[in-house]
Amino acid sequence: MANIAELIAQKEEIEQKIKELRKSERQTAIAKVRELIAEFDLMANEVFSKATKDVRTKAAPKYRDPVSGNAWSGRGRAPRWLDGKNPNDFLIK
Repeated sequence: MANIAELIAQKEEIEQKIKELRKSERQTAIAKVRELIAEFDLMANEVFSKATKDVRTKAAPKYRDPVSGNAWSGRGRAPRWLDGKNPNDFLIK
């Protein structure tokens, strides 16, 4: 029967072997993926279409500060340059 120190040493040795094997197999997998991408002329959005996040477009700005040129879409918290002022005075035409 092995003692705890021997078992811990065996565990660390096995974990190191796993790490090395994973690294070598990973390189092989990357090479296969690159080969398939080149062979079928694949694009990232075709391969990872379901894994990508829902990308939302920014809202167009509705208001502009004439002094700084900063713009605000009207969504979210109002910028400080609008504090105490009528937003309609800053509408972008």
